[in-house]
Amino acid sequence: MFPTKEAYLPKSALRSVRFTAPILMALGAMNAWTAQTKTDYAALSTALCLCVCAAGLFGEDLVQRGHRQDLMVLAHVAAHPGAEIRGIARAVGAPERVVTRNLSRLTEDRLVAVVEDDVDPALRSYRLAS
Repeated sequence: MFPTKEAYLPKSALRSVRFTAPILMALGAMNAWTAQTKTDYAALSTALCLCVCAAGLFGEDLVQRGHRQDLMVLAHVAAHPGAEIRGIARAVGAPERVVTRNLSRLTEDRLVAVVEDDVDPALRSYRLAS
């Protein structure tokens, strides 16, 4: 018996908007082009609606990506009080400038506090706000 070859995508990839939104956009665009050549205005409007919805999904994913990154940074700070930017960036797998932006938002929302030390701003440490 020969082993079967199957394409495998994890369920999270199928649910990921980064994977599905471009496919929906392409299907909508192909359907719009086909409907336009056949002058089927009902199919054309449906296809354009599909394209707009796919673009909305992609835009929402971009907004939510920042929130997910904030949550990862917040969880790391909660587990490691006194963590510095460089350590947080390594732990969550993001560039330091992105983590700095996340910490700035979390500090503005009063979820994270800067440990008050007279040190270089690059070496500041963070903890959960009380």
